[in-house]
Amino acid sequence: MYALFEEAGKFLSGRILSETDTSAQIELESGKRVKAKSAHILFKFDKPSPSELIEQAQALAQSIELELAWEFAPEDEFGFADLAREYFSSQATLTEQAATLFRLYEAPHYFRRAGKGRFKKAPADILQQALVAIEKKKQVQLQIEAWASALAQGTCPEPVLSQLYKILFKPDKNGPEYKAVVEAAKATQSAPLALLQRAGAISSAYQFHWQRFLFEFFPKGTAFPKLEAPAIAESLPLAPVQAYSIDDSQTTEIDDALSVQGLGSGAVTLGIHIAAPGLAIVPGSPLDALGRARLSTVYMPGHKITMLPDEVVQTYTLQEGRDCPAVSLYVRFDEATLQVQSSETKLERVPIAANLRHDQLDKVVTESWLEQAEPSPSADQPAMPHAQLAFLFRLAQHLKAEREKVRGKPENFNRPDYNFRLRDVQGSEPQGQETVDISVRQRGAPLDLMVAEAMILANSTWGQWLAELGVPAIYRSQASLAPGVKVRMGTKALPHAGIGVPSYAWSTSPLRRYTDLVNQWQIIACARHGRTAALAAPFKPKDAELFSVISAFDAAYSAYNGYQASMERFWTLQYLRQQGITELEATVFKSFPGQPPMARADHLPLVLPVVGGGDLPRGTQVLLRLGSLDDITLDVSGQFVALRDAGPASSEADEEPEDDSASAGPLTIAVSLDDADTPAAQGPVTP
Repeated sequence: MYALFEEAGKFLSGRILSETDTSAQIELESGKRVKAKSAHILFKFDKPSPSELIEQAQALAQSIELELAWEFAPEDEFGFADLAREYFSSQATLTEQAATLFRLYEAPHYFRRAGKGRFKKAPADILQQALVAIEKKKQVQLQIEAWASALAQGTCPEPVLSQLYKILFKPDKNGPEYKAVVEAAKATQSAPLALLQRAGAISSAYQFHWQRFLFEFFPKGTAFPKLEAPAIAESLPLAPVQAYSIDDSQTTEIDDALSVQGLGSGAVTLGIHIAAPGLAIVPGSPLDALGRARLSTVYMPGHKITMLPDEVVQTYTLQEGRDCPAVSLYVRFDEATLQVQSSETKLERVPIAANLRHDQLDKVVTESWLEQAEPSPSADQPAMPHAQLAFLFRLAQHLKAEREKVRGKPENFNRPDYNFRLRDVQGSEPQGQETVDISVRQRGAPLDLMVAEAMILANSTWGQWLAELGVPAIYRSQASLAPGVKVRMGTKALPHAGIGVPSYAWSTSPLRRYTDLVNQWQIIACARHGRTAALAAPFKPKDAELFSVISAFDAAYSAYNGYQASMERFWTLQYLRQQGITELEATVFKSFPGQPPMARADHLPLVLPVVGGGDLPRGTQVLLRLGSLDDITLDVSGQFVALRDAGPASSEADEEPEDDSASAGPLTIAVSLDDADTPAAQGPVTP
């Protein structure tokens, strides 16, 4: 005796070995024995054999016209055998009954299952809707197949092209466009990105990177709503100083300026003046919402996406020739020993004497120039405060040496910074075909060092002051210089071992970093209320909003820095192509067992693997022949050509300080595998 039964949505048949009231032991033709519940056995038979029955029934089932079967079916619930006798004949065979069962089972839009072998036909209106949906699905599948065929043949259909970035980076896996790409990729045995490139979907590598970034982080575009910069309501005193900013020529967000008073008196006061949007923009305002949504200005060669609208930035930027509202930190030093005597924070208007541009002056303001007596003014150079700059450089060297004592070792900045300049940019943003110039600016140049140390001093001093007053802020800290110990953001004033300061709160770039704007609000409260500032500050201790800002900022900043690094790499590849560079000198900085070592180009911001050189130790100087340049993946490798005169391998990794030298110009670096707290990690700073 055989039985036909259902198990896990499939129909099986086999010989009954034993049977109880509730179940039966059945042996399938494969020899496998299964236990079937009695409720799942649909009928029993002696012949034909199980395999013959299922094979014949499945073939016959496809000949059953569902529309006709639906017409024959009674309105009430019925069994499959009942419909078989209506459809075929009153003496329907077991094969015909099984065929009817199979056909009904696979057509739920016509017949709803109602229990063991029983069904109920769908109402006419429901059936019509189901048939329309099935036909639509069929047409969609035909469309998918047509699109996939076009992609495989090297043509990208417009619907696929319009969803290119969604398909690649945030796909709707049920979408027909995505399914077409997947189907074509399988058919051609190629990666989706390579498939779309061949199909012409990616015509511009630059636009590919740019649109991908916008799709992920600015899906609604980069334009700002029309908002006016609020005026500063309070009357601010005029500071009795002449302040100077030091920035790159393309910088529009001038956050900081410096002043010096008291030279020759024995006690010199350094003024660090920070633009004060926090005096006008208040938490919860529309402009605050804009800043919190973007969290930072995004920098890339030839373009930037500002955190705040340009008209707002221009209202509060430290523009020369104006008396600009500022949050000023005055630090008094002994002129001879350079020991700190006192510090004070003021809210005031600061006269900005000039916006000095380091890219124009670095070759002038050298150590030898600063060591001279007051030089004669030059007609082709802007008037510069020589005595003040000389003191600032002397002070910066002292502050750096003091930090290095705390660090326990000197800062090791062996790599230069690279400036990117794009020529012939048409319109408001590059298109990818512009000529790129890459120049070198060695870290530690006098102007760079002056600004960097002044900003570190301000961030550290304000961080400690906020902590002393019990006012929370957003800090950056690093427990030690041990490998793998990363810089963290939090609300506690903890030491920053990498910089060598007891606390470090970003506060000097409120026009381009939201964390600095938040900290400026807290500093303003301290300047106004002193010991009672904790009650008046916008953010209170353990404020959940501060933690929310930190979390969002970390994620956005990391993404922005990653994009900046990728676009610098993109333009470096363009530079190689434009200059016809096929070979370059490089130095191995990392080696991996069984993998190509990584090298850093000696004169360009480029990191690449060394192929064919074997296991090269760190510090090995090599000559490399460049492989093909891929503008989409940004890949390039260097084929080992020869060894060069090897210098001593460094025992330490190159370091990058976490300073605020953005105002001294673009501090851009190559894509790096080092896990250091680099300027790129602390924020994009290319103007």
